[in-house]
Amino acid sequence: MPETSDFSDLLAANRAFAAEFDFGGFDGIARAGVAIVTCMDSRIEPLGMLGLQPGDAKILRNPGGRVDHSALEALVLGVHLLQVDRILVVPHTRCAVASSTVAEIHDAVAASAGDVGSWQPMHIVEDQLAALRDDVASVRAHPLIGADVQVGGFLYDVDSGLMTQHC
Repeated sequence: MPETSDFSDLLAANRAFAAEFDFGGFDGIARAGVAIVTCMDSRIEPLGMLGLQPGDAKILRNPGGRVDHSALEALVLGVHLLQVDRILVVPHTRCAVASSTVAEIHDAVAASAGDVGSWQPMHIVEDQLAALRDDVASVRAHPLIGADVQVGGFLYDVDSGLMTQHC
C-alpha cells in the first residue's frame, strides 16, 4: 500500500523508532505481572506513570477507563495466559465521559459529524468513584480472575500525574 501524506509524518517517526527498536523477541508475557484498565485519554501514559517499560504490562484503554465485557475478557486472558497477577483500574480527573451528559456528548459529536448519531451508545459516568468501586468489584468477583490476583482502583490526576488509591 502506498504511503500517503496523511500518515507520512507518523511513518517517518516509526522508521526512527524502528532504527532504535530493541524489544523484538518478547513473548507477550506481562513481565511485571501488571494489567492496567484506563481511559483512552492522551494525557495518560500508562507505563511511565507506574515506572514500567514496554513488555511489563497489559494495557486496556477505552472511554472512561471502564471495565466492560471486552476488558473482562482481556483480563481473564492476561491472568491465565500472560502472567498477570495485579490489575489496576485507573480512570482519571477531568474525563469527558465523567463530566458530560449523554446529550452534551451527542451535541459535540453532531457539531463535528453533522449527525447526532443517537444510534451510537455513549456511556457516561455519573459518579466516577462509584463506577470505579463497581468496576473493581466486578473484576474481583469474576469467577475466572481468582482471589490470588490483586485488584485495585485508582484515580489518576491529569494535572499532577499522581494516582490515588480508592479501593
